[in-house]
Amino acid sequence: MVGVLVRAACVLIAVGSMPQIADAQNVLESGLPPAIAFTPGANSVQIAQTLVAAPAPAPCDGVSPYQNYACLDAYLGDDFFSRLYNYYKLEMGQPAPPLDPNQPPQRIDGWPRTPEATPPQPFTEWPYGGTTSIGVNRTASVDSPLMVALGNTGVGQWMNSTGIQVYGWVDPGINISNETVRPSGNSPMAYIYTPNTLELDQFVVYVDRLPDTVQTDHVDWGMRASLIYGENYRYTTAYGITSYQFLKNNQVNGYDFPMMYFDLYFPQVMKGLMVRVGRYISLPDIEAQLAPNNYMYTHSMTYAYDNYTNEGVQTTLAVTKDLFIQLGISDGTEAAIWHLGQHIANPDPNPLYPGTTMLKDPGAQPTFTGCFRYNWNDGWDNVNGCANGINSGAWGYNNLQWYGLTAYHKWNDNWHIAFEIYDEHQDHVLNADNPTAAGILAAGGTPFSPQYMPFNAPSPAHCGANAGLSCYAHATGITSYVNYSPDPLDNFSLRPEFYGDWQGQRTGTKAMYYGLGFGWQHWLSPQIEFRPEVDYYRSNGANAFNGNSNAGIAPTRNFIVVGAMDMIVHF
Repeated sequence: MVGVLVRAACVLIAVGSMPQIADAQNVLESGLPPAIAFTPGANSVQIAQTLVAAPAPAPCDGVSPYQNYACLDAYLGDDFFSRLYNYYKLEMGQPAPPLDPNQPPQRIDGWPRTPEATPPQPFTEWPYGGTTSIGVNRTASVDSPLMVALGNTGVGQWMNSTGIQVYGWVDPGINISNETVRPSGNSPMAYIYTPNTLELDQFVVYVDRLPDTVQTDHVDWGMRASLIYGENYRYTTAYGITSYQFLKNNQVNGYDFPMMYFDLYFPQVMKGLMVRVGRYISLPDIEAQLAPNNYMYTHSMTYAYDNYTNEGVQTTLAVTKDLFIQLGISDGTEAAIWHLGQHIANPDPNPLYPGTTMLKDPGAQPTFTGCFRYNWNDGWDNVNGCANGINSGAWGYNNLQWYGLTAYHKWNDNWHIAFEIYDEHQDHVLNADNPTAAGILAAGGTPFSPQYMPFNAPSPAHCGANAGLSCYAHATGITSYVNYSPDPLDNFSLRPEFYGDWQGQRTGTKAMYYGLGFGWQHWLSPQIEFRPEVDYYRSNGANAFNGNSNAGIAPTRNFIVVGAMDMIVHF
């Protein structure tokens, strides 16, 4: 009321004893409400009386937070469910959340430009694993409806003050295929291994704190604890970590904890040093296990038969703003750290495993990773080379010796391409074509015999009947994504692929695979995405599809045609 009176007094001084305000321009300059200023014959006393009596207009009435960020809380409301619903409603049809004009810079000054946006892409920076992106990440920067809904609660305020966030997504999917064997008939295609079904692919929850990698004046910390439940747990399982679901029971749905790590960021070391300790996603690849990190619903075979997770210490050093070096040591790929050096009984001593005991997982051993990342063209071009999972190469649960690279090029705001090539191998892999070796496997004389691992054990190799008890087995993957984005909420991807499983150790079938997939990623908002697609794969050399190795059903087809779609809803 005092403010209104002061305002009225100022107006009286300005207008004096004038009987009325003459024109619209004077009204705008005076700051008076138009309903008062244009009242014919209004004198200064009447104006003052009206100002005192009329309530001040609400500045956010009918104003979207996209027009005025200060109106966000007024738009959302007070209670949890209203804020949750209204935030989904607010972002519908928008390519990004409303922008806080007071937010600090989101990247280090002079850093390469961010090549992409989410939506419509699954990332903003060209992907590289084992680290939080250096130079372009702020704490508590995830756009989460759940965190917005919690924002005015005591818990939410505490989380905001510490930078800790809770968020995730639900990802159901459906596929229609020419295959008939259920489950597993779509294999070796992955992430939709059961044909003609509706499934829960992923329900994922993250609790994390992202280190601030834009600031340069203090050491910062981060962490992530994750939970995944659904069909896709099959592709993150590490031997010894909740693996009974997959390796003992062959459950369709299960749970896993694919990321459980702690980060320390040292901005004073060159251009920034990140140290990660714990379980983390392996470094290479265009794709990732977590649904929002991929262009398409399905995954390439190049990714599906690759390294997934590691446990250990991973460092990432920004030597310059364009050159990054990554070095790490782990206990292997998909290998529990407590399996290091652990032995089990050997009921059938043999030339491959001659003792009365044998290592539970020969792939659980000190393992090294070395990668580099280089940007040019101010961030629109990028290449990542990697040697991942490097150790003795002994046949293990997933002991892949991975050598390859990914590369990215952006032509303009509509077109870009992602490309990947690798070769991966293991040594001394049991020869499935040798009758003696097959007998050793059946008698329990290997760590992966059915007596120890009744389902989903690592495959032996098809080395030839005269090749001895074991051999070197390798696979070559080449894939790319050609992407066209006509607008901020849509992207189209074409995925050609070649995969050579030269001894059949990865897919179970010795064959060369040729594939072509086409997908559309359509976003209703930053929180809701649909990904329909069609795919064709052919195996040259042998039938590879419409079988089930766990049930002893041999493949009967050398091709697959599938239509699929999933829906990702973030919270």
